[in-house]
Amino acid sequence: MKRYEDLSPSLRCIMTPGPVEVDPRVLRAMSFPVLGQFDPEFTGIMNETMEMLRELFVTDNQWAFPVDGTSRSGIEAAMVSLIASGDRVLIPIFGRFGHLLHEIAERCGAEVLTLEKEWGCVFDPEEVIAAMKSFKPDIVAIVHGETSTGRVQPLVDIGRACREQDALLIVDAVATIGGVPVETDAWMLDAVIGGTQKCLSIPSGMAPVTYNARAEAKLLKRKRVERGLRTGEVRAEALDFVRSNYFDLGMLQDYWSPQRLNHHTEMTSMLYALREGLRLVLEEGLEARHARHALHEEALVAGLTAMGLKLYGDPQSKLTVVTCVLIPEGVDGEGVRTMLLERFGIEIASSFGLLKGRIWRIGTMGFSCRENNVLRLLGALEGALLRHGHAVPAGLGIQAALDVYDAKVR
Repeated sequence: MKRYEDLSPSLRCIMTPGPVEVDPRVLRAMSFPVLGQFDPEFTGIMNETMEMLRELFVTDNQWAFPVDGTSRSGIEAAMVSLIASGDRVLIPIFGRFGHLLHEIAERCGAEVLTLEKEWGCVFDPEEVIAAMKSFKPDIVAIVHGETSTGRVQPLVDIGRACREQDALLIVDAVATIGGVPVETDAWMLDAVIGGTQKCLSIPSGMAPVTYNARAEAKLLKRKRVERGLRTGEVRAEALDFVRSNYFDLGMLQDYWSPQRLNHHTEMTSMLYALREGLRLVLEEGLEARHARHALHEEALVAGLTAMGLKLYGDPQSKLTVVTCVLIPEGVDGEGVRTMLLERFGIEIASSFGLLKGRIWRIGTMGFSCRENNVLRLLGALEGALLRHGHAVPAGLGIQAALDVYDAKVR
């Protein structure tokens, strides 16, 4: 019989755009005893989590709860619940994850119009608004922070236009929530999806979502209670019912409401993790947290620039929590990444599609976003580049980052 070793994963400095290092206090919370999903103590934790999610999303929405699954589960839940067959959906694409929104909308049977922007840039809101006036969409779906290109899309004007034209706005804020301002109500966002494994520093496995009364009104028109739970006649549906059982937000909100209508078995330990991660975010304060992410990005960028490395993309639309670095000509990008991981215990990311082999992506997110990680990465990257035959000025990267930190202290 085969014998297996004790599980002992290596300690890593994770500087990718997700997942990132998990705060030890979150890991501790995951070790707490399991409670039954309808135990009043547990439903109290559910209610507290909803309260904290409202603060995180900066919203007065009634509905703010996690979908059990990775970030993509939250995106899919929002889209399959809000997009009925034949709906007109506008999707502005400026990176890989805009294409994901297109993929899901097509599977919902929507009539999809896409706008595509050269990777490394974002849309002028007027471009999106002009397309809305022409196409007259029922729904606009857009990525806020695109980790494949390290860009962030302004949403304020788009949100206002959607409200004026009576279109629902679905926003993928997986990469930005908890690290970059996301103002759900002020920006007039109808449905917003977050992720746990990025700026919240929680393991992947839950997708916080929030949506307003405008979105709920459509959900209720598409709602269909599961057969084994029905107590009366099935009413005629005004719209096609939601084709997914697991991702039906109408049924999920019944589970998260005082009704507690059974839908699935809640992920107890992951909910503990989410609650603790949210508690830590709110304890730090959203403004302070955003400022912390901006500080470490500034130090990282200063260090990379001092080393003579070039950044990718339009600097005006750079995403604070992801820095994309052009791989120097003649350098084996995967060789450098492998050396960083195997010799220094540091993980950074490559990219996808058009950018595969052209850039490295460095995340400064959540618990990973701290001074010692930035300095460690800069020193290790200098060593790896020199080892791969690319000359960089010795020590200047770390000194430039230290200058940023020292200036902030003063």
